[in-house]
Formats: sequence, C-alpha cells, structure tokens
Amino acid sequence: MQKKYVNAVRLIHDAIIKEHFPCACMEIGDKTGRIFRYWEGNKAVYPEKEPVVEDTLFDMASVTKILSTTMIALRFIEEGLICLSDNISYYFKTPDDKKNITIFNLLTHTSGIRPFVSIVDKAPSPEKVVETILNLDLAFPVGCNIGYSCLGFIVLGKLLELVGGDTLNRLSVKYVFEPLEMENTTFRAKGDNIASTDYDIQTGRCSKGIVNDNNSRFLGGIAGNAGAFSNLDDMSKFAQMLSNMGEYKGKRYLSPATFSKAIHNYTPQMSQARGLGFLLITDTIVNQQTELFCTGANPPAELFSTGSYGHTGYTGTSVMVDKDTGLYVILLTNRVHSLKLNESILRFRRVFHNSIITDYLK
Repeated sequence: MQKKYVNAVRLIHDAIIKEHFPCACMEIGDKTGRIFRYWEGNKAVYPEKEPVVEDTLFDMASVTKILSTTMIALRFIEEGLICLSDNISYYFKTPDDKKNITIFNLLTHTSGIRPFVSIVDKAPSPEKVVETILNLDLAFPVGCNIGYSCLGFIVLGKLLELVGGDTLNRLSVKYVFEPLEMENTTFRAKGDNIASTDYDIQTGRCSKGIVNDNNSRFLGGIAGNAGAFSNLDDMSKFAQMLSNMGEYKGKRYLSPATFSKAIHNYTPQMSQARGLGFLLITDTIVNQQTELFCTGANPPAELFSTGSYGHTGYTGTSVMVDKDTGLYVILLTNRVHSLKLNESILRFRRVFHNSIITDYLK
C-alpha cells in the first residue's frame, strides 16, 4: 500500500467497523491515470456475508445522472439534436405553468419540478410518467431556485429517448459506455458479483442488480435519475475522461467548449453550485442538517478547489474531480445494505476527500 493514502484506508476501515457501510471500493487517480486502488468489506451482509472484490458492481444511484443522462444530453447538443434553450413543451404536451421549462433548467435543477416525490402511487403506468410529473404543482417558479429533482431528470431521460429514438440504456451504450470502453456498466445488472442494497427483514432477502431508487424501479430500472450499475474499472475510465476535461486516451469525447460549459457554475447565488448535470464545489460550507433535504448538496469535499466537479449517489457512490489538479476520487459503497441506515456518509465523504487531496499535494 502506498504510504501516502493510509488515512483514506483507515477511514474506510473505521467506517466499516462502525457499520456506516458494509464495504467500499475506491480509486485515486489524475490525468495520467490510476494512482491507488483499495477495497474492503462485504458486498453482502444479509442473509450471509460475501466479501467484496475488486470488480464488484455497485448501484450507482444518482451518479447515473452524469454517467448516462448528462453525457447523452451533451452529445446530443454537440450533434445538433437538442439545445439548452429548448422548451420541454417542444417535446411534450405541457401545462401552462411549465411551458417555459428548458433543457437547461432540467440539467441545472432549476426547473421547479418537485423533488423527493414518489411517482409509484401517482402514475397509472410507466408510460404515463412524464404526464404525471408535469401535472404536479411546481415547487417554485421556473428558474428562481434550485430543487434537486430526480423527477426532472426522469423527464430529461424520456426526452432523450424521444429524440434518440431508443431506450435510455441503449443510448447509454451507444453514446457513453462503448466510446469510453466501459464494458461492465449497465442497467438491470445480472450475475452474482453485485453489491447488495436494500434488505427486507421479513423475507430475509436483499436486492442485487435491482436499482434501489423506487421511481427508477417503477420504470423498469432504466431512468434518467438512477439505474446504472458500474465498477472500479469502468468508473476509472469515466473519471479519467472527466479529469482530462472531455478527452479519453488522447481522443476527444466531448469538445473543450462543451466540457467547459458543463462544469460552469450557473447558480452562484442559489443554495448549490450546479453545472450542466454536475455538482460543483464552492467555498460555501453547507450545514449538515440542511443538506439532508438536498441529496448531493455541497460539499462532498471541502478542500477540493473551487469549481471542482462530480456527483454523488444515495447508495453511497461518488466520483469527484479536483479542477486545479485533475485529481479524481471514486468511492463505491452500498450503505443502504444496512439495518442502521443513517446519513453518516455525508461527513464521511468530506473527511475522506479532504485526506486524499491533502496527501496528493504533499
């Protein structure tokens, strides 16, 4: 083990002992590639223990938003299929109060579409999901605030399917996974080497390969907000592209103009810093109790440079890139596979990332 990153390893070990999550896989790298990798714990604890291995797949949860939906949207913009200023009323039958919502609003979470709403008991069928979401009352007027909205990304995912003429999982393969050589990343994962998530006390069963997010699950596990499964090898390729500002193995995946716009802070006066799909790091320290109401809020890393970018996932996953150095950190956990589910992941992410960038810069 590299002596540099003993603190990160210790933090993972202690978190597993304290049952903050049953296992973790991490990778540290930069523009030149992988620097350090580590994994520890059990990918399943219930009904019996199964050790995690280096290539275990994890439910990426909301990291799907940048891993799939955002990347497809950016590629569609480059190809002239959509533009940021498109109103969603151009694509869907839309109530009057939502006619001014744009693709830009969906990507920056400024649409006003309600956050934290279950559509499972509201939509009569998966086919009616957009209609159901757009008939909900807005949380605030369009463009006036940030409301981290999984529902907004579900609408965006359906919009991309309409434009692309295919399902989101197939569009993801075509526009993201194949170009970046991500051979293991998929929706509706199959096999045994998958980290377990929610555990049903009554049946003694846990989910494996079934997305933890209930809204995505209602949509068959393929949705713009969540549903992708990935592992260290594939997330390493994705993170290296992010670290190199849209370039992968010396070839352009996203143009410099596109990538620069994607990580620009469009919400400097609002409660979070948001790029196009990306969560950004600012100098603001968010109160942890406030953050509980806004999944993915700042700061998952306090010492990363202003403008650093990435995303987090409810299941305990994250990928963050330091803008100044290109340092990237991948963290994969299945914190929801626990009878003691709490929000300890919020503080863990901060101390974890802080320790890594401190060691990296020594």
